[in-house]
Amino acid sequence: MSAPASTPSRREQILATAADLFAARGFHGVSVAELGAACGISGPALYKHFPSKQAMLAEMLTSISERLLEVGRDRVATAADPADAVRALVDWHVDFALAHRPLIVVQDRDWESLPVDARDDVRRLQRAYVDVWADQLRALRRDLTPDAARASAHAAFGLLNSTPRAGHALRDDELRSLLASMALAALGVPTAT
Repeated sequence: MSAPASTPSRREQILATAADLFAARGFHGVSVAELGAACGISGPALYKHFPSKQAMLAEMLTSISERLLEVGRDRVATAADPADAVRALVDWHVDFALAHRPLIVVQDRDWESLPVDARDDVRRLQRAYVDVWADQLRALRRDLTPDAARASAHAAFGLLNSTPRAGHALRDDELRSLLASMALAALGVPTAT
């Protein structure tokens, strides 16, 4: 039996609402007043939680990048071998992509709105996440150069991060299965038996 999911903090609720609004209308298309109203508070009350709208965007993208890396490392640490590790990474990333479609849109579209220091942090975290994948791919396929392994990881991310645009006619469980099997095939990793 799994532990019950914890209730998101008010700060996490605000970030989730902001992600939905930014994904739908763009970072610059959402005012602080509109964001506050969507959260059930006044726009200025948001400043009790975040110093600025840019700070919300920065925390949104930095925290999810930290989470991707943390869980990715955990999955690899508990894997039986490199193939199992890649399967675990694919499973984790599909879970992330299905649960966080708005964040994928926001990252793609509103990257330039991030403050420079946050952009640097997100890039550093994302490079580390790519390297987690690349290390396992190289352990599995000795013919891959480090650059080819990183490119393979990026290509898999492109497929897995297509969730905001793909599969609208499919249930999430069907899309999950399709994306996972396609990513594993593209990476040359057999599905678990």
